[in-house]
Amino acid sequence: MTSGLDLRRFVRRDTNILQLLGLTVLIFAAMSALNPEKFLRPYNFESLTFVAPELGLLSIAMMLAMLTGGIDLSVIGIANLSAIVAGLFFHAAGGARGPGLINLPATTVAAGLTIALTTGLLAGAVNGLLIARVRITPILATIGTGQVYVGLSLVLTGGPAIVGFPALWDSIGNGTLAGVAVPLLLLLGIAGVVALVLTRTAFGIDLFLIGTSAKAAIFAGIRVGRATFLSYVATGLLASVAGIILSGRTNAAKSDYGTSYLLQAVLIAVLGGTNPAGGRASVLGVVIALVALMLLSSGLQLMRFSNFLVDFIWGAFLLIVIAINALRNRRR
Repeated sequence: MTSGLDLRRFVRRDTNILQLLGLTVLIFAAMSALNPEKFLRPYNFESLTFVAPELGLLSIAMMLAMLTGGIDLSVIGIANLSAIVAGLFFHAAGGARGPGLINLPATTVAAGLTIALTTGLLAGAVNGLLIARVRITPILATIGTGQVYVGLSLVLTGGPAIVGFPALWDSIGNGTLAGVAVPLLLLLGIAGVVALVLTRTAFGIDLFLIGTSAKAAIFAGIRVGRATFLSYVATGLLASVAGIILSGRTNAAKSDYGTSYLLQAVLIAVLGGTNPAGGRASVLGVVIALVALMLLSSGLQLMRFSNFLVDFIWGAFLLIVIAINALRNRRR
């Protein structure tokens, strides 16, 4: 009896989750019917557990920025810059190539991780200062800083990719633990922490209130500027983790890696139930939306759809989702 009541409460509280689950099942069934020989291979799903987490982390970062009514268009630049700075450190520590680089000790790799994460924190702090203190509109601030971060990456590398990372670093993007992909474990762990912070801490509740009404949050005594600043610091940190996973998986870092992820991160965040105007977000919804769109992307690629057509589908899908959400909000 109690479980039935809990289920009804869940359905009333968040119908978006059930809709996302239905969409995921529908996409899986459609791709399985259209290309069962390739789509249903275990290797296809295994590869997704290594590729999807970096996009998932960027989507969660985008969700955090949107939660306060903002957006962060610099996440790709932060991710690549973090990986490039770490790569340059490794090359300086172990030589440009060879066993000296591949076999760098755990202490040096830990230092590289610290450098990459610090880069993400500083880049996010710059965004937060521009938005929370200087009061620049988030979309304009992060477009500008995104270009700055890409420019810094180009200056540091001269254009070509930084190729070659330590074996321990590569294991972050390609390793397994108890048969499960390390990137997937990182995504699930970070998603769980973010969900707890948003739902069980005063800071998380403040972010929801700021997104709902910044003026009301001020009257409620919430330090809006501080909370907004910290949200962009967290966004930068998540982007740097995504950059670490991406560089570990590809054994390289470059200023323009993952550029297509930006549109997809926005789409996944919005599809997952995030209100672009702020005040509403769901980590679980973002994770389910990630699964749905990765299944769709995998199926389209296996059917050899043009990348340009896939980008068109993402853009059209985003417009449709935003339009549906706008109509739903008007009815409410």
